[in-house]
Amino acid sequence: MALLIFSFACTKDSLDDPTPESGTEEERVVWLGDNITFSKANAADPTLEENQDRITDLVWITRANGGGQIFNIKSESQAESGSSPKGTLWAIGSIDEIDDLDFRTFRSAVEKPKNVVGKDLVLQLVEENIFLRVKFTSWSNQGGGGFAYERSSPE
Repeated sequence: MALLIFSFACTKDSLDDPTPESGTEEERVVWLGDNITFSKANAADPTLEENQDRITDLVWITRANGGGQIFNIKSESQAESGSSPKGTLWAIGSIDEIDDLDFRTFRSAVEKPKNVVGKDLVLQLVEENIFLRVKFTSWSNQGGGGFAYERSSPE
């Protein structure tokens, strides 16, 4: 099930007329469907589709075999610690608290990726304005690039 949330920006002049100004409506899609489990084994080729979580046409999450953090192989060839995965923002917390969460890059949100296992996260797919639950269930600390997580689906 996907939940659509609409928010409207109003100016002082529009307080008497609750109709939003043209272009100020922001649509947010929240995925609350069943969990999907994704995993990439150590040494599995990150360029192969089965080793990428193709969440949407714009965001394909994977991890290189040398370790490091996750990245969006659809739009970048390797992880960059300050910005990867491109097109995403992350927050620690529950999707029920979405309006109060602090969304940041993956590394900034989780600090050390190796410590992400078991944390409740909310992932924002920035360009599509989609929000979903994510919980990492494993993270290989010995290189190899293995990791796994559960995430919510659209339906």
